[in-house]
Amino acid sequence: MATGSSLHLIEPLGFRLGEKELRRAGMDYWHDISVFTYVNFAEFKERNPQAKIWMATTKARCVYTEVSYSPNDFVMFGKESAGIPEEILVDYKETCVRIPMLKESRSLNLANSVAVVVYEALRQNGFADMKRAGELHRYRW
Repeated sequence: MATGSSLHLIEPLGFRLGEKELRRAGMDYWHDISVFTYVNFAEFKERNPQAKIWMATTKARCVYTEVSYSPNDFVMFGKESAGIPEEILVDYKETCVRIPMLKESRSLNLANSVAVVVYEALRQNGFADMKRAGELHRYRW
């Protein structure tokens, strides 16, 4: 929500989007997010035919900071337990990116991975329309 990014969810999801589940997850800002859902990846591609999709995966050869993101690009993340299915990855070899980590690590938490990659894409695009400076509450800088 803090980035102004849209959320595109491709089924099957590993969670429910019911009001009870969203409240329990502390998602009181859910109404402020643009959410799109798709029955499968084919429907996503059909509804977004011009989409450039960066695939965040531990199987990539390229690091997420070594590519150039455009404002309308998509970044896809898979399920925390399994990642993006390999049958999808094989068609996107050139746009697969990874977050470096120690070789003993299996993967990062999904929310952390999203934050790392999305903020790099935003940085490359000058943090357009985002507040860049803060104010102290009681003192002046």
